[in-house]
Amino acid sequence: MKNNSTIERLHKATCERQENGYKDPVTGFYVLSAYYLKNRGNCCGAGCRHCPFDAEEQQRAGRPTITNPPTTNNPTQSKQH
Repeated sequence: MKNNSTIERLHKATCERQENGYKDPVTGFYVLSAYYLKNRGNCCGAGCRHCPFDAEEQQRAGRPTITNPPTTNNPTQSKQH
């Protein structure tokens, strides 16, 4: 897997452009951005890579394990949407 800094740069740029997601450079899968997920309004519980919702919201949505709690460097947490 490409290092996390590549993914972080892709994700940050995607959020800054207010885009819904980006293509993972290793898998080719389309990855939803925190910008899109936050604007959707609620957590789906699917375990999205860039889920912007707190652990409590993720659990309410049915996510069995919280593996990526939002961090202070999440690009969508500092913006008002």
